[in-house]
Amino acid sequence: MYLNLFIAFFFVTYALLGYGQSYESSIQYDKKKQAALAIEYPFQPQAVENAFIEKMARLGYKAKEEKGLLNRDKGFLLFKNAYIADISNERTDFYIKVERKSRKEKDESVLYMIMLRGDQNVLNSSDILSINNAKTFLNNLLPDVEAANLELEIKAAEERLAKTEKKLRDLREEQASLEKKLQQNRTDQENTQKEIETQKQALSVLQGKRKSKN
Repeated sequence: MYLNLFIAFFFVTYALLGYGQSYESSIQYDKKKQAALAIEYPFQPQAVENAFIEKMARLGYKAKEEKGLLNRDKGFLLFKNAYIADISNERTDFYIKVERKSRKEKDESVLYMIMLRGDQNVLNSSDILSINNAKTFLNNLLPDVEAANLELEIKAAEERLAKTEKKLRDLREEQASLEKKLQQNRTDQENTQKEIETQKQALSVLQGKRKSKN
């Protein structure tokens, strides 16, 4: 049993270590393929995006989101002229996009990050230090993603609880309504029974007035 637990722990640990390591890749932006850093996380895209937004917010930067039905760059988050000391002492434009890793893997995500200074893509430059620092920056984002994912799970649990509590309230209200209707039904039955007795008596009186044919 202990051996099985150790093997399971080993594979889970190995799988997690495979995530959170950034690498050089590319992604389409502004009608052309752009060199970018990419990193995979074993969490839903919303958690990854929230973590990056919150991280940048703490540094004083707010995201601008690409929107519009005909916008090919829809979904990108833009942080213009941002200064991140952990990456570089030069201001840089960061373009972020988080995608689901695949249709089947809805709780696994890939984050892409393009870094531009003017028209120059940093990954195509000789600034190796900034590139390595950016990779480390993304690698170190994992705890933020875990925290953001926990917040989403808490929110989802709160919503499920609120929905279930509402269902209970609705059932209790329905029960109260049914009990009220049932009580009214009993009252109506009693009144109807009295009315029947009265009508029977009236009928009996009328029948007693029939003249005998003999």
